[in-house]
Amino acid sequence: MSMFRGKPPIGRDRVRLSTAEKQAAVAAAKDSKPDFDNDKLLNLLRSAKNELQGMRIIHMHLSLLKDKDPSSQLIVRTIVQELASKASFLQSFNISNGDVIILYKGLKLSGVTEVCQKVEQVFLSKTSLTGPNPYKEYSLYSIMELALNFINVIRFVEELHASETGGHGGETKPPITLEEMGKLERSMQMFDLSPFLFNQPVASLDPLSADETEYFELYISIKLLQERLCPDYDLTANKWLFNYFTGNLDQSVLRALNHGLSFMRGRRIGININLSTVISTGFVKFDERLPIDFRGNVVLEINKTDLIENLALFQEVVDFAQDRRYQIAVDGLNPFWATNIDFEYLNVNYAKIFWSSEMLEMDAGFQQFFFEHMQQQDRCRYVLARCDTVSSLVFAQNAGIKLVQGRAVDNIMRKGVSVRDAINTAKGM
Repeated sequence: MSMFRGKPPIGRDRVRLSTAEKQAAVAAAKDSKPDFDNDKLLNLLRSAKNELQGMRIIHMHLSLLKDKDPSSQLIVRTIVQELASKASFLQSFNISNGDVIILYKGLKLSGVTEVCQKVEQVFLSKTSLTGPNPYKEYSLYSIMELALNFINVIRFVEELHASETGGHGGETKPPITLEEMGKLERSMQMFDLSPFLFNQPVASLDPLSADETEYFELYISIKLLQERLCPDYDLTANKWLFNYFTGNLDQSVLRALNHGLSFMRGRRIGININLSTVISTGFVKFDERLPIDFRGNVVLEINKTDLIENLALFQEVVDFAQDRRYQIAVDGLNPFWATNIDFEYLNVNYAKIFWSSEMLEMDAGFQQFFFEHMQQQDRCRYVLARCDTVSSLVFAQNAGIKLVQGRAVDNIMRKGVSVRDAINTAKGM
């Protein structure tokens, strides 16, 4: 890793590109506008699970430069090209935020560091960094073993991809402010949440299962709550404040459930909850007041991001859950995360994969690997959630996923029809 801390030392001479390097960069800029390689890199990372050994990554954080240069990506790739002839593998990717990411094998760290320092000197002799990079370092470049930093790298690319492909239509609301959050917090203490509390069944496709309903997930509609309590602000825009809000919301839900679970009597229930809430005094009170017939029948649903960012805390929660007879579900997964986290090792009871129509277009090789992985799990049971079409339910059955959830499941069960029978009918048509 570079130890540079953001500004060039006083008296540092400017490092200039050679005439040949400048001409190469300018010629490339004239020939074509650089294409962005986000999808290409993401696909490569997702398929590289078994080939990480010996792979290293260089991440050039050009997006953090105070004074941007439109040709900066081309300059970096031109300089780094001198490594290509010495590497057993080297591939560069232009990222849409302005960064460059290079994957390589078979190069000495000293030689790579020397080239990276050259790049750093080219840019930081002219400008400075605006802040830390995604890996919490004040450095223009990061050199990492991919296997040891795989989760951090792919999270960076996935979050960038999500931010750029998310909904941009319609009028956007400003992020909620700290002052407005304070008002919302005070309102929540006196607000009846029951009109916003919904339940949705997780249905079993296993023909040997005595009960078609595995459990009912209880959840608060954030969208409806936002429209009612703060219609002029976006609750989700500020990640830190949204996490703070969901922590308070957890406490409100627990208080509401403490005052009555009779409406769910005789059923197993799932509760969306933050890890930090499970170790709070509010949850201790909830646990103390939990009716005896619900003991062993409550599933704590933890978001995947919460697990990854707080793994040590997650292990504490698992120990507590086992002691107090709660079960654990992890949600927010896609096929990549579902096959790259060992949920059985983590003592997770359920893992929820969010359905996407893109799953119908899986590469044949990965699809076979995915299906085999789904069918090999014994102690952790997979759920295909957000199923909104019959095709999503058919996919779940074909993949060997025994539990499903979503609007399609709701619609079928409301008609008094078995989800299993509905899928078999659809497959026979």
